[in-house]
Amino acid sequence: MKKNSKRYKLILKNTIKDKKISAKEALEFVKKNSTTKFDESIDVSLNINLKQTKGGDFSLRTVVNLPNGSGKKNKIAVLCEADKIDEAKKAGADVVGSDDLIEKIAARKFNFTKLICTPGMMGKIGKHGKVLGPKGLMPNPKLGTVATDLTKAIKDIKTGLVEIRSDKDGNLASTIGRKSFSTEKLLDNYNHFIESVKKEKPDTIKGEFIRNTFLTSTMGISYKVGAK
Repeated sequence: MKKNSKRYKLILKNTIKDKKISAKEALEFVKKNSTTKFDESIDVSLNINLKQTKGGDFSLRTVVNLPNGSGKKNKIAVLCEADKIDEAKKAGADVVGSDDLIEKIAARKFNFTKLICTPGMMGKIGKHGKVLGPKGLMPNPKLGTVATDLTKAIKDIKTGLVEIRSDKDGNLASTIGRKSFSTEKLLDNYNHFIESVKKEKPDTIKGEFIRNTFLTSTMGISYKVGAK
């Protein structure tokens, strides 16, 4: 049986059972518990109501642009026409290509974490969806990864655009920053994230959309959040 580390045992002393606390309190506990040497991710987890009064069950997949950024560093690849390659490079793309990048994708050589594609190249990348899809790399207009304005698309991802997607049970999670962020910046990101999710509620779903909310860090314990 695996034993808990001394660090984790100390964190467990800060556990709060069967009680909801404010987001600010939760973030303060989460930051206090982030005692590792690396800059831990601060994460929010939600359980949302998927049951609609009409039609099939709802599923949520969208993006949220965090006002203070996510702190996550993505390696961005851009698939575009040859005359747009210089624009993508100047905008800060890490990998840029046209047919040559498609060949690398076909060979399953993925040295990037996000893929942006121009509309004109979507026809060529479509057949590789079975490879890109499971890795979360398939470009999608709703997620800001199919774009004509490459400069804006690259900037959005680099400065805090995070993708969220619910599973079949209504669970979804996202980073809202790093432990090095101030509590105020994390709280700002958290509030913006929650309000963004609430705006996605369909009219066909009655009652509370967000059922439960938790905050935690990469190596910490979670806290159930109630009022702000």
